[in-house]
Formats: sequence, structure tokens, C-alpha cells
Amino acid sequence: METPIYNFVTHYKSSGISRFHMPGHKGQNFLGCEERDITEIDGADVLSMADGIIAESQLNASRLFCTGRTLYSTEGSSLCIKAMLMAVLLDARKQGRFKREYILAARNIHRSMVDACALLGIEIQFITSHRTCNICQCTATPHDIEVFLENSQKEGSSLPIAVYITSPGYLGGISDIEGISAICEKYLLPLAVDNAHGAYLAFLNENRHPIKLGAAICCDSAHKTLPVLTGGAYLHISENYKERYKETSRRALALFGSTSPSYLILQSLDLCNKYLAEGYKKKLAGCISIINETKDFLKNSGICVIETEPLKIVINTACSGYTGTNISSEMRKYGIECEYADIEYIVLMVTPENTQEDFQKIKKWASCTSLVYNKKEKLALPDICLKNPQQKMLIRDAVFAPSEVIDAKDSLGRICAAETVSCPPAVPIAICGEIINQDMVRLFEIYNIKKVCVISE
Repeated sequence: METPIYNFVTHYKSSGISRFHMPGHKGQNFLGCEERDITEIDGADVLSMADGIIAESQLNASRLFCTGRTLYSTEGSSLCIKAMLMAVLLDARKQGRFKREYILAARNIHRSMVDACALLGIEIQFITSHRTCNICQCTATPHDIEVFLENSQKEGSSLPIAVYITSPGYLGGISDIEGISAICEKYLLPLAVDNAHGAYLAFLNENRHPIKLGAAICCDSAHKTLPVLTGGAYLHISENYKERYKETSRRALALFGSTSPSYLILQSLDLCNKYLAEGYKKKLAGCISIINETKDFLKNSGICVIETEPLKIVINTACSGYTGTNISSEMRKYGIECEYADIEYIVLMVTPENTQEDFQKIKKWASCTSLVYNKKEKLALPDICLKNPQQKMLIRDAVFAPSEVIDAKDSLGRICAAETVSCPPAVPIAICGEIINQDMVRLFEIYNIKKVCVISE
């Protein structure tokens, strides 16, 4: 597969031309990558209105992912989420059949989704679900969604402008996207998916990417599971929604994004197309086989490994009496840095770029870990459920209202003015405009959030 962006920059850097243009390093090495770092010079195309080498590269990606259209982001899925919601909103307004501009979503949303709603004036209706103290666990089922939509119609309430699902979740849980998309189609609603952790799903032996399973629009963080520089992401539109969303998506990416996109990231996305086209499916299958073998080794060693998406190893440390943060410190002694750790879990993200040595380190750790050899009584976890918190103000109104920062322990009963998140996973505990309740205060403590921003009294 051709790599038009990478090829252009390769030719430019060897041309000997004098760089009387940005960036200021002029191609001289400081970090070592500067000679490949350019701007929108003649022939380099413009990301916000691509019709040259960037457009060609995006078309290559679209073919690989089997989409109606694929657009690049050099500002991660955070930018793509804003663009997704703007496309959905403008299309809904064009239809003119919605009484309220709100989105139905599971509560494990990324904070960028709340940011997008604040900027666009969209509200969120959360699907009722029972949850543990872990903010990352919240899977909506097709039944949950159908019950909500059916009741909305019976009561004469407005349907949402879209259904929004985050899948895979940070702990590796996967929603039934195919089932949910069928419900959305029944009610003539688009399904938008935050697939930030699942770009690779299109390259399993059976394509399980959200677009393949019926989503109208979704985002992938290329850098999370593919060999792409941090910030590289895709905005995918299905064939059925291409004509409805393609122009507003492009406009939205330009509206919310920088006018100086990184050409290092664009080259990385471009090269990734070639990587995906030339044997990636076989590499991925081999990697998943090794992951499964490693999971079996851990389980046979007495370590509690939970069921997840293929490229994650998630360990429930609380089963053995330890917090994930305890065990992440233990892992560092064996040369292992995890993706995420909290009171109950530790998450290891794996790709085909991990080496045999990496997996050997996991096995060496497992042969000595306190989870097995100094096992304690199961960790007592607080019984917390963020079921139907009270929304006192609209998200946008709360974000732009006068506010103050106070100690989290003193926030009970106050109205949240800015998302309170632990990053990672950047899943908000309290949503802007919600009244902070006792469960939220307890979660602030669990996730070591010391300060929160609330509406001024």
C-alpha cells in the first residue's frame, strides 16, 4: 500500500531546500525527529480541507477499515468525539423531529464527551444501570436501550438524537454493539461509538469493528492499540451515514482542532496503513494467542484474571486482598509498567509490538507475586452505585457559570461545575450540573481526587 504523506516528507527532507517556513527548528535535530516535522507547505495538503496526499492516505485507511469515510485526527479521539457529536446534532436539527437535544449514553463516558456536550449545548440522559465502586464498569445492553426508547415513545417524550456507547471500556468490557445498533435502526436513530481502545477490532479473524457491526459513526484512538504516535486517531463514518455526516464531520474537526496539525503524527497514521495492509491480521492473531496463553498461566498460578477484550490483561487484585496500586508498585520491581491501576484492578494493554521478553517478565512476576504467595482476605470494597444522580443544571450552564474550587470532602450537596476525573481513565465521577452526593464524595476519596470545582454559592 502506498504511503503518500510519508513519501512526500521523505523527498522533501532530502531535497536540500532551505526552510523559510514553520516550524522554528528548521529541520535541525534537537530530539532527532525534526527533519521530518513540517507544516502545510506546497504539496503537503491541508488536513482540514484535504484533497491531496492526506486525502489519498485517508482513503487508504477507509478501505482498510471498510468504512464509508475515514478522517484523521492528530489530537486524539478527544477531537473526534467533539466532531461526532456535532455531526449528529446538525443532522438531527436538519430532520426537525426531536423535541429535546439529548444523547442516551452509558455512564462510562470519557470526559471529552462531556466537554463536547458543554460546547454544543447537548444534554445527556444516562441509561439506568447498577454499578460497583469502579467508575469504569458500566455496560448497557440492547434491552436497556430498547426499554428506554419504548417508554419514551409511550410517554410522548422526545427520543434522543443518538445513542452513545463507550466500548471497549477501560477494563476491557465490550458492549453488544450489533444488538444495540439493531435497536437504534428500529427507532431510526444513529449509534455513535467511542471505540478509542478498539481500532484493532477491524482486523480480527472476524471483523468486530463498530462500523462493521452497524454503528453510524465512531472514533478510534490509533495510538492506543496500533503502532501510531500519541495523538493519532480516526473518525469513521459508515456507508449508510456518509452523505449525512461527511461534510459536518470535516467542518467539526476543523472547528475544534488546531490549524497546525502534527505532520509527524500524520506520517505515523500514513505508515500505519501500510503496516495494517501487510500481514497485520496474522501478527494480531499470533499476539492474541500469546496473550491467551499468558492469561492461562496467570490463572493457573492462582491470579484472578477477568474476561476482557482480546488485547487486555485485567487482574482483579482485590480478590487476593490488594489494591491495584499496591500491585502496580510490585510489578515495577520486575520491570513492568501497567496502563492503569485502581482500588480493585490492574490493566495491562498489549499489542503485537510487545516482545517475548515482556511476556517473560509477566510470568516471572506471577511466580513471586503477593497475590499468590502472601494472599490476604478479599479486599472489602464500598457498596457504591451512581444510580440516577440529580441533574440540577444543564451541562453547558454549569460549565460556564461562576465557580470555585473546594476540598472534595466538603463538596456534598454542591453542584459540579467541571468534570471530576482520575486520569487515566478520565471517566467523570460527577457530571457538570449534577448535585454531588455521598457516593460521589466516597469515590473522590477512592480515586484520590482532593479538589473539585463547584458552582459558586
